[in-house]
Amino acid sequence: MPITPITPEEPRPAPEPADGTEAELRREAAELRERLSAEGADWLDGALAEAARAAAEPAPAESRAVPGWELRFAAAGRACGTEAAESARVLLLRAARPGPAALTRLYRHGTGEERRAVLRALPRLPLAPGEGLPLVEDALRTNDTRLVAAAVGPYAAAHLDDHAWRHAVLKCLFTQVPVRALARLPERARGDAELARMLRDFAAERTAAGRAVPADLDHVLALTAKDA
Repeated sequence: MPITPITPEEPRPAPEPADGTEAELRREAAELRERLSAEGADWLDGALAEAARAAAEPAPAESRAVPGWELRFAAAGRACGTEAAESARVLLLRAARPGPAALTRLYRHGTGEERRAVLRALPRLPLAPGEGLPLVEDALRTNDTRLVAAAVGPYAAAHLDDHAWRHAVLKCLFTQVPVRALARLPERARGDAELARMLRDFAAERTAAGRAVPADLDHVLALTAKDA
């Protein structure tokens, strides 16, 4: 299913980063810079400065120009290398503080690596409750295990309702994504009788079909006990 388009939002004041202080962003940028070449570190400094300017002075709603920091987001792999690109992209998102329309655009048109960075950044962006859920839900409809793992992090744990979260657990089991990827799993699973029923049904279906039951299933089932 396609992501429901989001119309461009009106410019809004740039709030403080959801994860706290600018000092934390600077510290994490400094840590990443140490992993980069001199050229990569210079690129990161310029990209973060451009993203911060975009947060302070949002483009007019009628502007059709692609913001420079979004072009940098796409170029992070070339500038920083494959291993550091995701961290660089998450930092860019935190510095730019984009709204849901920009996030949807980056996700919809992005590569798998770019989509994962958007998902990883969600809990650290100043979004209204639930604004990032369409992206999480889209990722959970795929069979890309790296996207699924990125989708079930802290943002999903905080915002998915019980029904959707239970299906996210089953998605991890079905696609063999380790359940340790599920943020707050013990907390959300504890005492969940409906999740326990779904897990037993899933195990029974696999057994009846002569297929192996995922090794993580018993672990999750144990967590559903009220005294887990």
